[in-house]
Amino acid sequence: QLQENQDEIENMMNAIFKGVFVHRYRDAIAEIRAICIEEIGIWMKMYSDAFLNDSYLKYVGWTMHDKQGEVRLKCLTALQGLYYNKELNSKLELFTSRFKDRIVSMTLDKEYDVAVQAIKLLTLVLQSSEEVLTAEDCENVYHLVYSAHRPVAVAAGEFLYKKLFSRRDAEDDGMLKRRGRQSPNANLVKTLVFFFLESELHEHAAYLVDSMWDCATDLLKDWECMNSLLLEEPLNGEEPLTDRQESALIEIMLCTIRQAAECHPPVGRGTGKRVGSR
Repeated sequence: QLQENQDEIENMMNAIFKGVFVHRYRDAIAEIRAICIEEIGIWMKMYSDAFLNDSYLKYVGWTMHDKQGEVRLKCLTALQGLYYNKELNSKLELFTSRFKDRIVSMTLDKEYDVAVQAIKLLTLVLQSSEEVLTAEDCENVYHLVYSAHRPVAVAAGEFLYKKLFSRRDAEDDGMLKRRGRQSPNANLVKTLVFFFLESELHEHAAYLVDSMWDCATDLLKDWECMNSLLLEEPLNGEEPLTDRQESALIEIMLCTIRQAAECHPPVGRGTGKRVGSR
């Protein structure tokens, strides 16, 4: 009897879906389209056994191309609710491979709010499976740390931190109490210098520091480690920094000190609502 009741409920839900959702998710009014996507996101989260499959996910994927930013935004927030739950990751693999390129392209959306949520969604995708995003996908997000729009840059900074800076080797655990050149931060500071030089936007160290300030404060304030990398002799088997790398580290260090003292974003970075073009 329980099984019969469950079947009856599922038949009713399918009837509602086919009779209402399939028609209204393409409604002429953007607000109704947005409500549809928000609701299907809730259904897939609450009743994943029935709704979290590609028969339903495809509607969210298609709607990511909607002309209205508020609708695209609902797609991304609905997906964030699903990717946040690691138990659901296996059910999202096909969707990810099919619509990943669209999500990556949305990091450059003409609506800043949409771009921010697209980056946050990719950060969740990254945490669910590192193999999903290619090096090119990651590069597309990395360069946004230099965006003039701070929320976009901060979201990209968190993505960059999770990808390149948040992993620790087992041997680092024994170094946690060490300071200066021998601390775990030493390699992370070098990684930051290498990234900065490879990005070839050398006049924008302040933008890079500001982007990562919220998620990597402890690293960016480890001036003792930075000083020791500049002043102390390399450890056995360690490559010394080149003159170019030392200059970059000094520039980054000055920007972190300025950020800590002034507590505001660099000149030219704001929180405007829209970008000129998509």
